[in-house]
Amino acid sequence: MGSLERSKRKVQLWKKAIVHFGLCFVMGFFTGFAPGGKASIFPSHVVASNKSQPVEMLHQQVASIPHASNVNRSLIAESPVPTPSISKESEPAKFLEKEEEPEPKLLPRRLAIIVTPISTEDPYQGVFLRRLANTIKLVPPPLLWIVVEGQSDSDEVSEILRKTGIMYRHLVIKENFTDPEAELDHQRNVALRHIEQHRLSGIVHFAGLSNVYDLGFFDELRQIEVFGTWPVALLSANKNKVTIEGPVCDSSQVIGWHLKKMNNETDKRPPIHISSFGFNSSILWDPERWGRPSSVQQTSQNSIKFVKQAALEDETELKGIPPEDCSKIMLWRLNIPVSKSPSYHLSTTGSTDASRRKI
Repeated sequence: MGSLERSKRKVQLWKKAIVHFGLCFVMGFFTGFAPGGKASIFPSHVVASNKSQPVEMLHQQVASIPHASNVNRSLIAESPVPTPSISKESEPAKFLEKEEEPEPKLLPRRLAIIVTPISTEDPYQGVFLRRLANTIKLVPPPLLWIVVEGQSDSDEVSEILRKTGIMYRHLVIKENFTDPEAELDHQRNVALRHIEQHRLSGIVHFAGLSNVYDLGFFDELRQIEVFGTWPVALLSANKNKVTIEGPVCDSSQVIGWHLKKMNNETDKRPPIHISSFGFNSSILWDPERWGRPSSVQQTSQNSIKFVKQAALEDETELKGIPPEDCSKIMLWRLNIPVSKSPSYHLSTTGSTDASRRKI
């Protein structure tokens, strides 16, 4: 009897072991199909360590948990790998250099105000006006061309100006003059009164029809603060020589003048040619700043004389241009006498007359 009971107990133990083994096998089998990202079979301290501990430590903790061989892959796949944050200290030097470089500032150009009087006695005014217009067209804006003409029945000047594409103002005077130089001075004064009345702010330059320019001249002209001066080369048609008029400079400081014969030897003030200086237009309409009399009518009749006197008296404000080398010639003036100029005439019928084409 005792052997039967023992054998029954062994059979029952084996049955319990097989049942337990089967239950564990079934649970493990179905657990492998369950998503492991949010599995609750792991202790809380393992899940919490996922945020702070390295990935190697996470492998060890998962391997020590029973029945985790099928879920550790999904857990590792979903666990985020910490990426090191990039600080400003670890950034490449090139990014730091780009941040430190200041952005270039574009400074606006000053308005260049070019004044050109036209004499009614000049038979080639149309030719010279077109040549000067072709030069001014190459100057970067802003630029205002003020052309002052004597009263005439011809519309040639107006037609030329309309076709240039330049911003211009065409002024016509009604007075008659027998002296060409007096007429040109009056025309310049008319242009200055126009600048004064409309408070045009810029750098004024008197450009004669016979002037020839280096284009860099206009860039230097815009650098004038108050008064500026430069040498001018005078080319005569009947003489094989060049005459220099204008300042002698040490850098931008005027230390002397190239002089021609002076009418009055006792006059120490050097003559300054109208095309060899430029000035800030504010001296015409800002009397308190420049010490000009408050009565405009007393001084506006001869603004040219006032500007010349102000430029020569205030030597501290008179600067030579270009500032690096004031002796550089950037403006040439052609001296062609009107009385000895050749005359060409074109026949409207197409035939040529040799007697009308003599030089």
